[in-house]
Amino acid sequence: MTGVNLRGPLAAITALVMFGCGPSPITSARIEGAIAPTFANLVHVQLSRIGLASVAASDIKVVASCHKSVPGTGVAGAGDWVCTLFWYGPNHTTLTDTYDLSVGTDGCYTATFAGAESQLGGPTVMDSNGAILRNLLYTFEGCFDTT
Repeated sequence: MTGVNLRGPLAAITALVMFGCGPSPITSARIEGAIAPTFANLVHVQLSRIGLASVAASDIKVVASCHKSVPGTGVAGAGDWVCTLFWYGPNHTTLTDTYDLSVGTDGCYTATFAGAESQLGGPTVMDSNGAILRNLLYTFEGCFDTT
């Protein structure tokens, strides 16, 4: 009776599984650290695009608080997340907006505004000349380092 020696391939698969499964580099801290400055930069650009008084991106303070959107799916990893952004302008204005995020294993995400359209407008906004423009704050994308 001849047997198949599975010891080598089985050991290789076991090693791959053990070393490939570690803590995910996709964490709330990394997402928060990426989305806050991206959003601040977009606010700066959006204001100038629609003809409002310019505010430097450095004058817009954004604090993000993110968590997985589905309970029981852990506190890290790719998938669906929710981020609440608290942003403060130079005139002591405070606004809060919530975004649904889809985060990939590569650290890239798509953020879509999850609040009432009256806060930031819908997918489009009107500039000071009446032209319809894409709302940069409604849906945006970004990436962060996962290494």
